[in-house]
Amino acid sequence: MLTIDNVYRASNALKGVARKTDVLYAPKLCPGVELYLKTENLQITGSFKVRGAYYKMTRLSAEEKARGVIACSAGNHAQGVALAAQKNGIKAVICLPDGAPISKVEATKSYGAEVCLVEGVYDDAYQKALELRDEKGYTFLHPFNDEDVIAGQGTIALEIADQLPDLDAVLVPIGGGGLIAGIAYTIKTLNPNVKVIGVEAKGAPAMKNAIEHGGVEELSSVSTIADGIAVKKPGDLTYEICSKYVDEIVTVSDDEISAAILALMEQHKLVTEGAGAVGVAAAMFNKVDLKGKKAVCVLSGGNIDVTILSRVIKRGLLMSGRNCQLMIELMDKPGQLKNVSRIIADCGGNVTSVHHERANEGSDVNGCYLRIVLETRNFEHIAQIRQALTEFGFKLL
Repeated sequence: MLTIDNVYRASNALKGVARKTDVLYAPKLCPGVELYLKTENLQITGSFKVRGAYYKMTRLSAEEKARGVIACSAGNHAQGVALAAQKNGIKAVICLPDGAPISKVEATKSYGAEVCLVEGVYDDAYQKALELRDEKGYTFLHPFNDEDVIAGQGTIALEIADQLPDLDAVLVPIGGGGLIAGIAYTIKTLNPNVKVIGVEAKGAPAMKNAIEHGGVEELSSVSTIADGIAVKKPGDLTYEICSKYVDEIVTVSDDEISAAILALMEQHKLVTEGAGAVGVAAAMFNKVDLKGKKAVCVLSGGNIDVTILSRVIKRGLLMSGRNCQLMIELMDKPGQLKNVSRIIADCGGNVTSVHHERANEGSDVNGCYLRIVLETRNFEHIAQIRQALTEFGFKLL
């Protein structure tokens, strides 16, 4: 059974291993809300997962340790298990989906673990890990559906309760459910009045579906930039805990996640992966009513691949009105481009790309099209530029 005593034991076991991560005030992310960030993205290994993985390792028998351990992961649990195994002198084999960010794969190897890349997503890596367990006799460490792992993740709630004693709500990412199960159980045990809100990616709503339909079911597919929570099927144990202790589950789109990652970078100099930013996305885009309340978002991880980060930033710029594309129909005569440039400059926009092309068949013989990419401040700024161009007489498509 998961007990509060087990969570406290986990906290003691993690002293000197896991950091007590800071809680930062974030006044601009969600106006009208006293919002804080629990920075597990700055945890050792770059994710909260080391908490549950390390505590589980301490609970293994000498025989289980001697057999070596095997785990499956989208990347963060892998690093936690690899580090814990290294510190305890235990052989570790980790099954990762072949689409896992290179940074997570290389970091796992750097801790001395043997990596097995599996075609597909997390759930395919899970099946492969079970096969290897049966074939080689390894001790299997589940990333979320395990009471000791859940207790380890619950230590985050102990820290939050100490750092923000008068909290109203906590927003927690959900993949398989280990993180939110640990946090929800612990925080509700300490203070039943705190609202626990789970956040999933729209492309992987496994736990939300399970709660709504009254039982665990498997999604046919998952699709999201938040690879850390791209799970087809939650655990039965995490489902039971969530159905009892989680107040609400909401979903966010990839565009909203991208905007949250960008906001965290710009406003707080914090790098988060997609899964780590979903709570902030839910707050920023008003997925839940937090007005006038004191809330904390758990930034569960920061292990984002730089190649993904560049694409996410581009999406985030578009989503927040910081970048836009205009298509303008012009008469092909001298001075047109000069006038467009002057109007945009007078409005404070910055042109980053210009593409000029002759009109297509069926349009005016003297017509042409101008496609411009701009750096802008926000959506109001875009509207101001469009209005200025229209008032001058240009036709925007």
